[in-house]
Amino acid sequence: MNWGHKLLIAILAFIGFMAFMVYKCFTTEFQLVEKEYYKAELQYQKVLDAAERAGRLTSQATIHREGDRIILRLPEEMKNQSVSGSIWFYCAYEAGMDKKISLNTDTEGVQVLDAAGFTPGNYTVKIEWSSNNQDYYKETELTI
Repeated sequence: MNWGHKLLIAILAFIGFMAFMVYKCFTTEFQLVEKEYYKAELQYQKVLDAAERAGRLTSQATIHREGDRIILRLPEEMKNQSVSGSIWFYCAYEAGMDKKISLNTDTEGVQVLDAAGFTPGNYTVKIEWSSNNQDYYKETELTI
């Protein structure tokens, strides 16, 4: 085999490699945390303020799993208060596992969810709530 054949093989191998890389680039799926990522980024200062406000409360919002239940407990200041908001179970590695649930606590500030409705995995739980015209935000990790 002379040098011309070797050069032809090298060029064809390079073209094949580049074609494979272009194919991989077009078939790779990218999942953003939010569909409107840039719009949400502009509003992020409100989230920081709400998280700071939640941090100043005497107790923190907690969420944990007990058997087949997931229990959310809001801070003591939220007892007997009108509270609205949402709980977002965000799964970083699979967008199909994400769940967003409306906050619907009892008078003690507790909400119980059925763990059977969730796919097992690691979640970042983002709790957003409003009470007395004040916004609050808490983010924590949960394994189901």
